[in-house]
Order: sequence, then structure tokens, then C-alpha cells
Amino acid sequence: MKTFTDNGLLSQTLAPRHEEPGFWRKYIFSTDHKVIGVQYGITSLMFLFLGLCLMSVMRWQLAYPGHGVPIIGPILYHLLGESMVSKAGVISPDLYNAFGAMHGTIMVFLAVVPLAFGAFGNFVMPLQIGAPDMAFPRLNMVSYQLYFVGGILMLASFFIPGGAAKSGWTSYSPLATIADMNLRPNGQTFWIIAMVFLISSSLLGSVNFITTIIQLRAKGLSWMRLPFFVWAQLVTAFLLLLAFPPLEAAAVLQLMDNLLRTSFFLPTGLVVSGQVLHVSGGGSPLLWQHLFWFLAHPEVYVLILPGMGIVTEVLANNTRKPIWGYRSMVYSVMTIGFLSFIVWAHHMYLTGMGVRIATFFQTTTMMISIPSVIILTALLISLWGASIRINTPMLFALGFLPMFGIGGLTGLPLGFNASDIHLHDTYYVIAHFHYIVAPGTIFALFAGIYYWYPKITGRMMNEFWGKVHFTLSFVFMNLTFMPMFIQGMAGMSRRMYDGGATYQASDGVVGLSPDTIHLNVGISHAVWLLGLSQLPFIINFFWSINRGGKVTSDNPWDATTLEWQTPTPPPHGNFDKPMEVFRGPYEYSVPGQSRDFTPQNEPEQPASATHGNTVRS
Repeated sequence: MKTFTDNGLLSQTLAPRHEEPGFWRKYIFSTDHKVIGVQYGITSLMFLFLGLCLMSVMRWQLAYPGHGVPIIGPILYHLLGESMVSKAGVISPDLYNAFGAMHGTIMVFLAVVPLAFGAFGNFVMPLQIGAPDMAFPRLNMVSYQLYFVGGILMLASFFIPGGAAKSGWTSYSPLATIADMNLRPNGQTFWIIAMVFLISSSLLGSVNFITTIIQLRAKGLSWMRLPFFVWAQLVTAFLLLLAFPPLEAAAVLQLMDNLLRTSFFLPTGLVVSGQVLHVSGGGSPLLWQHLFWFLAHPEVYVLILPGMGIVTEVLANNTRKPIWGYRSMVYSVMTIGFLSFIVWAHHMYLTGMGVRIATFFQTTTMMISIPSVIILTALLISLWGASIRINTPMLFALGFLPMFGIGGLTGLPLGFNASDIHLHDTYYVIAHFHYIVAPGTIFALFAGIYYWYPKITGRMMNEFWGKVHFTLSFVFMNLTFMPMFIQGMAGMSRRMYDGGATYQASDGVVGLSPDTIHLNVGISHAVWLLGLSQLPFIINFFWSINRGGKVTSDNPWDATTLEWQTPTPPPHGNFDKPMEVFRGPYEYSVPGQSRDFTPQNEPEQPASATHGNTVRS
């Protein structure tokens, strides 16, 4: 039964007890947002591990070009055939390109975004707003199923003739059309169809998230009482809703270029291997770049904004004080959402755009750094004078701050066309982007896993092994990506199959120095050790499901937001009583209170009508 509260928000009375569904309806075709969140989480973590494995094989080729990959090489030979891997286990240039394209695609579209938005958003967001479920539960189920089918198609492309897509995660035309032209269907066809499934999944999810946040908030939960995590998810949903349709349309057009010989992105007079390609022509390769980057730059903030939301929740809880500048952070995240749509062409300075349009995109790129700095500064100031609890979620949240700062600062030279001409498509770009996403977003995601794990499972993850996981990951993340800045400034291209050996300097020939190329060896060893550093997490994650310490209360972190006011784990319908909110999300250490935290649903006491600088609606 649905009712309307006095502030106009749609509420819902508690549903009567229902019959327990069977295995298939509960775990496979579930419409419960919590189960779907766990489905997204487990699936995306598996893809995250796969993406790391692909890069580990690529790093062997970069460190030791021409040498067979130990153990993995012979396995790949039997799986993929001699056209891709030699009997000695040496991967071919085509397979290297395929691994590079699929690493980027899997990490962005199948791992990080589904984990940050699909998993955390689905499980945590409805709980934080006091909702019994998502607004459209069946749509939620279909969203995950589309994502899963897209992932299966992407994996299947490795095993068709010609192998997976080889045109990079950006799928630039005309390369994406002329690669494996003699094979139909080919890896690029599978890539495009899989992307259509993934984009459709994101669009359904974004509509569901927006509707849920607007319509299903608990009584009293006004906009400025929302946890910052919910704000981050709301802006992320709008980014997906507005930015993905152009790419989906572009993907369909590129599919027509590949299969039906149209020329939406193919120019007239295109020469391939010395022969003029017989197509109708008249298309524009730059049109694909515009449509792709119109999505892909907002996608960067789709990657980072949920991470910022997670870090805010963890920091507030473990500093035991209100977040400094909550309203400024809210306005900043909305500003980021708007500005992210007018910065995309800074990826295209080398396409020959005019000075005026380049100046415009340089200006907007510098502007979007301002709200990002405001959010980061607010989080840093929140640490000042705090009674900080050092636990595993807090370590990952603290690690996020300097890593994201490094990623942001190193992006500024790429925002100016004068410096970008030198740095474009070098390892500098890889280092910058990965500092944003790897020790940035992924650290935030690890913080969220350790933080909400007790609510999901009713058990705590092991603190000692969590701290081991953080320490090793922090060290090897930096040893992996920091040297890439040096390689990039030395001019090493990001797409060299042999790690730059072809362009090594010699007597009388200008090129890459041997020292710059030799950095590949150290970087590769750091990547492999980074992969091994995830074993404590994997073991801890699965071991703690049944063997971890049981939580002694529904609120083991002494938190203030509504997800900690549910039974543990949350049942169908989430709450055992209707939720009503009386205050902001971060009322910690309020003077005059008997505890150092005041939950949002705790009624106001007459003696505590004002609490200094706490957040108020």
C-alpha cells in the first residue's frame, strides 16, 4: 500500500510477510535491490581480477619482449591457437592489442563502474534514503541481466576466429572497421554488440536510481539531509542517462559500417595496405571521436564520484565529527556533473582543432578542477582536530586522498593544448588516468567493501589482513604508476608492443634512452606483486563470510545514517518500522549528547535544539 507523506514524498507501508522464494527467484532472478547489489559486486570483482590478469600478461611482453610468458603462455597457445601465441608462449602483436583493448573495456565498463554504481548504489542507496526497495524492481533485475550478457559476449569474443577487438577501448574509426575485415563476425562486432547491452543496462539503472532518490525518500529526508554518497549516486545517474545515448547511437552506426558497408565514419579515398578501400565514403572519423568522448569524459566522473561518496561516509564515521563544508561539497558535485559535458574535446587537441575552440575547452577543463579541489579540500579539513579511528576502511579512504590529488594535478598539463601535444598518447596519460582510477577510485571501493561488509553479511572482515592488503597495495600501486610519468615525459608511446625497443636511441639516432625502456622491468614486477597483494583480500573476503567475527549490533561502526538502522543483514523490505528523519547525515560528537553519534532517525531532544556547525536542512 502506497501513501504520501506531509512533505510530498512517496512512502510505502511495511509489506506483510511473504513466502520465502526458491533459489532461482532469490539469487538468479531476484528483484530485491540487495541481492542485485551483491550480484553486481561479485560479478564486477571477477571482471576486475580478469582485467588485472590481462595487464599482467601485457607487462611481461613489455618487460621481456620476444620471450615466452611463463606458465600462462602455453595455456594461451592451446586456448587461442598459433595465430595468437607461439608454441614458445610469445604473444603476437595482435593478441597484445586485443589484451590492451579488452583490459580498458573490462576495467571501465565491466568492473569499476558496475562495482561503484551498480553494486554499492543498489545495495546502499535505498537503505540510506529509508526506501523498502528500488522504484522499479523488475527493471533493476533486467539491468543486471543485460550487464551480465554484455560481459559474456565480451569474453566470448576471445574465442572466435581472429580473436577479440584490437582497436583499443576507444574503438576509433576507421581502424575499428578495417581490422579483421575479412572475418564476419569479428571481435569488433562482438565488442559493439556487448557495448549496446552494457549501455542499455546503465540507462535502465540510471532511470531507476533517479526515480528512487526523488520519490522514495523517507519522511523528513529533505535534500540537504541526504548523505553525500546519495548525492554522488544521483549525479552519476544523470551523467549516465545523458552521456550514454550518443555512444549507443554511435555504436550502432559503427556496426553498420562494419557489417553493411555504410560510411558514417569512413572517409572517401581511404587507403589500406596500399589499396584504396572501396566504400561509399563521405564519413568522418572525427565524428566517432566526438561521440565517444562526449560519453567518455563524463564517464571519468562516473568512475570517481561514487568513490568520493564512499570516502565521505567512511571519513565522517571514523573522524567522529561532521563533514566540513557539506553544502559546498553538494554544490561542487552538481557543478562537476554540469561541466563534465563541456570538456570532452581536450582529448582531441591533436585533431587540428582551431585555436578558439581549443581555448574554450582549455578553459572549461581548468574550471572543472575547481569543484574537485573543493571536495578534496573539504575532506582534508574534516580530518583537522578529529579523533581519528584507524581501521581498514579508514586506511583506504585516507589513501584515496593523496592518490586522487596526484591524479588530478598531473591532469592539468593534459588540459593545455601546448603541453598536451608532447604528452598525448604517452605513458604520462596512462599514469595520470590510473592514479585517478586505480589508487583513487579502487581504493575508495575497497574502503566501501570493508565498511559495508558487516551490514551485508553480518560478519566483520579480518582487520590484520585488511591492513596488510592496504599496505602492500599502496606501495605497489605507486611503484607501478609513478615511473610511467618519467616514461611519458621522455616520449614513450602507450601502444608499443615491444616496450619501446624499436625506438631505442643508438649512435647518431635520436630515440628513447635505454634507462627509460628498462623502467618497464621494474614496473612489470610491481604489477605482478600488486596482483599477489590482492590474495589477502580475496581470502579474507570469502573466509569472513562464514568465519569472520559476528557483529554484536546492527550498527557496529556507531554510524548515523539510515542503513545502520536496519536489521543485519537487512530483510525483505529493509526496515522493521517506518523511517522518519530528524537531522542531517553526519551528527557526530554533538555537545550535550550521551554518545558521540546521533542517528538520523533519532527524535530531537529539547535540550539539543542547536548543535553548532552540524548539517541542517
